[in-house]
Amino acid sequence: MGIKNNVTEFVLFGLFQSRDMQHVCFVVFSLFHVLTVLGNILVIITINTSKTLNAPMYFFLSHLSFADMCYPSATTPKMIADTFVVRKTISFNGCMTQLFSAHFFGGAEIFLLTAMACDRYVAICRPLHYMTIMNQWKCGLLAGASWVAGFGHSILQTLLTVQLPFCGPNEIDNFFCDVHPLLKLACADTYVVGLIVVANSGMISLVSFIILIISYVVILLNLRSRSSEGRHKALSTCGSHIITVLLVLVPPMFMYIRPSTTLAADKLVILFNIVMPPLLNP
Repeated sequence: MGIKNNVTEFVLFGLFQSRDMQHVCFVVFSLFHVLTVLGNILVIITINTSKTLNAPMYFFLSHLSFADMCYPSATTPKMIADTFVVRKTISFNGCMTQLFSAHFFGGAEIFLLTAMACDRYVAICRPLHYMTIMNQWKCGLLAGASWVAGFGHSILQTLLTVQLPFCGPNEIDNFFCDVHPLLKLACADTYVVGLIVVANSGMISLVSFIILIISYVVILLNLRSRSSEGRHKALSTCGSHIITVLLVLVPPMFMYIRPSTTLAADKLVILFNIVMPPLLNP
């Protein structure tokens, strides 16, 4: 007979225990979240209402802005609301919903960045064939595949976690429900599940990072034969994307390419990943 799951809610420790620091967090992250949502909505509206911003790059950017708007919205509002209460709780179902949402939009963001790197590669290395290769159908296919891949990644994480038995401690040393803290609380051997999590989250981040680095190395090598004006134009479009890639992919690699353990720095690393790239995108 399996171990019964008698945990109906989890207690979140949040970022800081100090009430003064929690008040600071409320002000800072409320401002960041409002700017993130409004900024990305503005990007989406601008791209979809403009008759000139119809290049594939802007099509992918509108999808990225939507993901960047939803990704922090899965966790930040709860974190902001918790600054007002001493005992920060979340129901079991709410915890699993938060886990699914964060990994769905976060995963989609990574895959969309990979699709955008493909777009930049074709635009710079195959400019004469750009509109033929990156036609509307292929752009839609790449964007759709990014969302489907994000869903597949997230649903696997969630199904692996929701079937675990939780029968004892229910305190999570984090500001939201994530896989590693939940595996630590499970009343079962989670070694195999932990390996699958590393393969799922960690390897996705690592492989995407390698693909993106290779694509930009090829682009930079290709630019050597261009005029200085052409190099400047290409680098200006790629520079911000490279910075975004580093901000988005390095934290997940730190978090998930290791055994199922939690470190003191995890909260700040994942907070940076959730807050900064979506804020800086617009």
